[in-house]
Amino acid sequence: MADIKQKVHVEMENIETVLTELEKVKNRFNKELVVLVGIGGYLQNIYNGIENILKQILLFKNISIPDSPTWHKDLLNLSVKHKVIKRVTAEKIGKYLFFRHFFTHSYGFLIEERKIKPLMDNALKVCSVFNKEIEDYLKTIKQ
Repeated sequence: MADIKQKVHVEMENIETVLTELEKVKNRFNKELVVLVGIGGYLQNIYNGIENILKQILLFKNISIPDSPTWHKDLLNLSVKHKVIKRVTAEKIGKYLFFRHFFTHSYGFLIEERKIKPLMDNALKVCSVFNKEIEDYLKTIKQ
């Protein structure tokens, strides 16, 4: 079985692949709906990857994953509480969680470019900060 650091790095590589694909399409002029839905999928993938990393780390530390209707938000808060990520980072990631909820429970034709533009524009920076905090945390883990 792969160790926690390997699992986390695989997820980071997956997120990096999504970020690369997002960069290819986010600056297209006059995006068709299908492109916006695709971008929405990328944004959801980024959040899912971040969440997968947080779950793996918490489970490795024998910290139970929340089991409630608000478990996604609770997971972010638990990650802050256990100093896996900083509060400010969790707040930025929370914007992607909010979008993930919208994207999962809504219709693609409701996506508006002006509303997802900040998420597109900040994804690289948010992931970079997240990755740095995760790498710093992984240095504290002994296996």
